Amino acid sequence: MKYAVITFTHQGDNIAEKLASFLNVDIYSKKKQSDFNFKEVSKKVMGNYRGIIFISSTGIAVRAIAPYIKGKDEDPAVLVIDNSCNYVISLLSGHLGGANELAIEVSKILKAQPVITTATDNLGVTAPDMIAKDNELIIEDLKKAKLIAALLIEGKKIGFFDEKGIVQTPTGYSSNLDHISGLLYIGNKHIISGVLQEDIIPTLKLIRRDIVLGIGCRKDFSAEKMQQTVLKVLKEHNIDNRAIKSIGTIELKKDEVAIKDLVNFFKCQLKIFTTEDIGKIQHKFEGSDFVEKTIGVRAVSEPCVELSGARIISTKMKLHGMTLCIGEM
Repeated sequence: MKYAVITFTHQGDNIAEKLASFLNVDIYSKKKQSDFNFKEVSKKVMGNYRGIIFISSTGIAVRAIAPYIKGKDEDPAVLVIDNSCNYVISLLSGHLGGANELAIEVSKILKAQPVITTATDNLGVTAPDMIAKDNELIIEDLKKAKLIAALLIEGKKIGFFDEKGIVQTPTGYSSNLDHISGLLYIGNKHIISGVLQEDIIPTLKLIRRDIVLGIGCRKDFSAEKMQQTVLKVLKEHNIDNRAIKSIGTIELKKDEVAIKDLVNFFKCQLKIFTTEDIGKIQHKFEGSDFVEKTIGVRAVSEPCVELSGARIISTKMKLHGMTLCIGEM
């Protein structure tokens, strides 16, 4: 990752040069650059870097970033270092942006004191957004994440449940779900069942992207029809739309507009398999003479799920001109 370092004094330049010995940085210096423009630099760094380090007062940094703040899931990490190099302050996007971690790293380089103000960190409990970040999970709703964090700060008992038991119970949570004031759930379900009713207590879902779709279709299949069909099937299987990790299909269909549009809709990977790949395992699945005559293999959707490394959780569905198979990593 590349960071932007913005300095306004000769002392700041010296600190920036020291950081450049340890980190991959671009330095923007008011003293060294004759064309330095505070507003232009601020806009540029907020839009092009995932980490920004101001060597200045916090007031200067706040004025610089204020017009460009979007949200905690989009904002870059922003640090402020005082010109005396005493403190490294995590100013913005402490969790999802990684500012808290960066502040600790930079403070070690400069032998300065890190200043972390996020309440969960100071109380020694794990914020929901950090659980999501560390485990590559999608936060269902940032407002719900904020509510769960607030309950943790208040010392309330927050239950924790991972459908697959992969993530260990984080600090500050309880795997005992009796008498809890909130729940953090990890999984791919659209509606949580068998744990607690979501409407009884505040519940935050962290969605694991572990669902694979295998798709075959007729030539020039309708993109709208494919999307509507897949969404309907996912709802019937109680799968959250955001859990889709990849879509697999045969090489012949790699330019099919409906499939490419579906990949864009789910913001997932597209995995393409050759007829040779599919031919090696197609005997395991129900096939079609017509499909074999048309594209050279007897089946597409189920082999593509297996070739993606997933376990098939639905049999092949024939859906009016397309086939669909669902798998889980």
